[in-house]
Amino acid sequence: MRRVVNGSLLSQALKSCRRAVLQGPEPFQAHRSIHGRGLEPSLALARVRDLSLSNGGRSRGTLPVIAAGALSFSLSFAVSSLSTVAARELPPYSENFPKELVLYQYAACPFCNKVKAFLDYYDMPYKVVEVNPISKKEIKWSEYKKVPILVVDGEKLGDSSEIISKLYQRISPKEDSTGIERTEEDQWCRWVDHHLVHMLAPNIYRSPSESLESFDYITTTGNFTTFERWTAKYAGAAAMYFISKKLKKRHNITDERAALYDAVETWVKGLNNRSFMGGDRPNLADLAVFGVLRPIRHLQSGHDMLANTSIGPWYDRMETAVGKSSEIRDS
Repeated sequence: MRRVVNGSLLSQALKSCRRAVLQGPEPFQAHRSIHGRGLEPSLALARVRDLSLSNGGRSRGTLPVIAAGALSFSLSFAVSSLSTVAARELPPYSENFPKELVLYQYAACPFCNKVKAFLDYYDMPYKVVEVNPISKKEIKWSEYKKVPILVVDGEKLGDSSEIISKLYQRISPKEDSTGIERTEEDQWCRWVDHHLVHMLAPNIYRSPSESLESFDYITTTGNFTTFERWTAKYAGAAAMYFISKKLKKRHNITDERAALYDAVETWVKGLNNRSFMGGDRPNLADLAVFGVLRPIRHLQSGHDMLANTSIGPWYDRMETAVGKSSEIRDS
């Protein structure tokens, strides 16, 4: 039977997702992150489900739900976790490594990639469960409905910065860094979550063509059915193009590319001619910046960033230092 898409429902769906980004957490007090900050994007999806299943409980079409699910996925770029990491990278001790790590993720999510950069750098084997951003059936067991979620020997951890902080404390020897070193690293980790991440959405959704490119990547790497993939690609790309304009205003961005270039040049200047922020090897700040930028590397915004800033040499060194993925793949 052919399904009919209700235009007014789609409009309400997109409005719900837009409010999720622009209004902040105040309307959704019961669904804050573990640090009391940051909006759970799936709330907009829940609102859309309510809309699409209204009128006597009979579905009026799947497009609103799919579009909202794709937006929930893409809002990983737009909503910061606003948490910090205060630790210094030191050589790991493999005897302290967890026995089993399972990462629940969206492949294109910058916060998920931040966690993976940490795990890959330390050669910590982990399994990946790709979450469907529409149904989220893979994490129905969890009260925490955002990604990443990392299950460490049966213990559930949420929020990328908290995940990294707890894992680092577990595998690191006693701190021997100076207060200045720890303060610098902590400041840059906060800068990633509070500033750098806000540069992504306005850039990857800057124009209709770039928004479509981004959603092509998102739907290709994500866990979607064929129908969901096609619908999410076009409906999500259109919605996020308009939402990105509101994000520009919210974060006082006039020129998206200029703001991105300025942010990465700020990072390069902070390196102060060091190979890494950690000196001769990456520290947690290096891994955070690299992880957040990695999802846009092969998008137009990433190509432009490397071509028009001086971050390229550091990025290349980070790719070498982080090395191959330590993800355990099914044979």
